Amino acid sequence: MLAITVLTEPGPRHVRPAEGELAALVHRIGGEGDRFLVVQTIPDLPDVFIQVWHAAGGAYTLEHRAGSPERHFGTSVDGPESVIATMTAWASGRPDGWDAGQVWERADFPPVPPVPPLELDEEERGLLEDRVRTVLAGGYTTRDRLAELAEDYLVSGDRRPLSRAQAAALADRMWLERVEEQAGWEGETDPERLSRAFAELDAAGITARENFTCCRGCGEAEIGAEGGPGARGFVYFHDQCTDAAAAGHGLSLLYGGFDGASATTAAVGREVVAALSRAGLPAQWGGDPGRAITVTPLTWHRRLVG
Repeated sequence: MLAITVLTEPGPRHVRPAEGELAALVHRIGGEGDRFLVVQTIPDLPDVFIQVWHAAGGAYTLEHRAGSPERHFGTSVDGPESVIATMTAWASGRPDGWDAGQVWERADFPPVPPVPPLELDEEERGLLEDRVRTVLAGGYTTRDRLAELAEDYLVSGDRRPLSRAQAAALADRMWLERVEEQAGWEGETDPERLSRAFAELDAAGITARENFTCCRGCGEAEIGAEGGPGARGFVYFHDQCTDAAAAGHGLSLLYGGFDGASATTAAVGREVVAALSRAGLPAQWGGDPGRAITVTPLTWHRRLVG
């Protein structure tokens, strides 16, 4: 698997694709509504990406940026195989030679105006940064969503104290602080064990979703649409559960059977607890289908993707 995220024009994101999947995506582009790919590192870093544009019958326009608009380069490629080789080498993190074989030209962009300092008092700044830090600790956000949160968080009536540029600068600064912090984490983390357990449950017919919807009401209303053919039940946790886990209070899992029967819900609960145990996570649950499963103690170190 490659440590990248691939963004497509139709919308789906491909996280940690295999080399063959990346190649297939390059071969696919060219039709109306599916003409480009943007490839980001994991974790996503500001102004670091490689991208390709292709319309049917034309060449492939390949570009990469290495940390700033001043370091944005492009080239034209006749066929997909050269694009695939270059993108795969870039995604593999090779420090030297990944860009060999292409004639790159630096792109000219207008100067980026400086971002004015925030005009916030100490209390407002503290509230904003605390909220951004909480969402970062949850680990499910992207840089774009984090900037949107920062821009909107202190809005009151007609007062919008942060511009989009200010919000993006704040989000990127705090994002990079978290990236530096997570660089010190070693081995598989508890959230990664949880993802492993959820993948196992999903494959076994229990629809398992992480950080799903904003609250329990929305989760209960929407989880049914997530179940595939043959799904017997579900397990999920929502945004508020994520916040609690990131704050050190353990993680509550909500579960049930799609037939609504208490016996099915209890059976799903037992399967969830067993999968958690196999993944090395402790679960507290007395077998009551009316009570949530709590994963605790838990160290919530979820690595950012973007």
